[in-house]
Amino acid sequence: MATPQMLLPFIGKTVVDMAEKWVTMADPASGEVEIDVSEWFQIVTEDAITRTAFGRSYEDGKAVFKLQTQLMAFASEAFRKVFIPGYRFLPTKKNTSSWKLDKEIRKNLVTLIGRRQEATDDERLQGCAKDLLGLMINASSNGGRRGQPVSPITVNDIVEECKTFFFAGKQTTSNLLTWTTVVLAMHPEWQERARHEVLEVCGAHDIPCREQLAKLKTVSMILNETLRLYPPAVATVRRAKSDVVLGGYHIPRDTELLIPIMAVHHDARLWGPDATQFNPARFADGVARAAKHPTAFIPFGLGARMCIGQNLALLEAKLTVAIILQRFEFRLSPKYVHAPTVLMLLHPQYGAPVIFRSRPSSQTPDHRL
Repeated sequence: MATPQMLLPFIGKTVVDMAEKWVTMADPASGEVEIDVSEWFQIVTEDAITRTAFGRSYEDGKAVFKLQTQLMAFASEAFRKVFIPGYRFLPTKKNTSSWKLDKEIRKNLVTLIGRRQEATDDERLQGCAKDLLGLMINASSNGGRRGQPVSPITVNDIVEECKTFFFAGKQTTSNLLTWTTVVLAMHPEWQERARHEVLEVCGAHDIPCREQLAKLKTVSMILNETLRLYPPAVATVRRAKSDVVLGGYHIPRDTELLIPIMAVHHDARLWGPDATQFNPARFADGVARAAKHPTAFIPFGLGARMCIGQNLALLEAKLTVAIILQRFEFRLSPKYVHAPTVLMLLHPQYGAPVIFRSRPSSQTPDHRL
């Protein structure tokens, strides 16, 4: 499968291309440009998740995910409206459009899966690196290991997994990048500390490599604090598989428990009196020691059901932030209104307009890779 490390050059190129477009958009007199980062970051995350899911079928996957982006826009709009039981089954204009989009997405994915299934034997012979789609197709054809029976992965299962992977991988990471840019624009002292670290470790222009990203401790602290204050998912649900006792409470089997991630992350009993304030220094000694309880930080969940895309999301976010810090200084636009709101995920209700100004690349010498 395409690992996060293998994807770094592709993600880096996408971010650099985005940064270069911002430079061309800047006002010639001031050298500044106002960007709504909440929209632009979706381009970066969509490209990364498409390569992870489809790899060698990148172009076909990109076309499918473009349709799903349209479908998600319909879903977001419906989420804003007052819920009327049964309304989603009525043949309204928007409902009909949503049904057609979903049907087209499913048809295209089934066709793509069929082509990849036919090519599976050739891929094995060639020893090609497997993407997520290839791994699922192999799992559907290989059955259980060592003779152990398993439930087969159907084509419909693969279709649904691809759709879910796209939503989770695109929206959550773009939200993390948006909020990170906003808080760094709000706190120029931390922006400068992070930039100093990036320039010292990665140089002023080159795309950072995996080894360099691992050394960016300040950037990691900032990302963690952003995830604490603005977790993409504000809550998660877990169902008890058997009768269990938690904290002295008896939880019957099949009981659904809601874990309020946002509330846990803002609990002063766990994080101290400054729980609502931006303070990346609390993560200086690592995640486990940031709060009074080692598992108080749960932006990606915990245990066996922890988000499988955690490493990709953090690596993608760290790389994107590093490249932006290399090339720009930025501050909030006067148009920005701080209004976090839940619309499936936590996002800025009125967008995230940020003013960027290019940095002279000659200030720090390049560190050639």
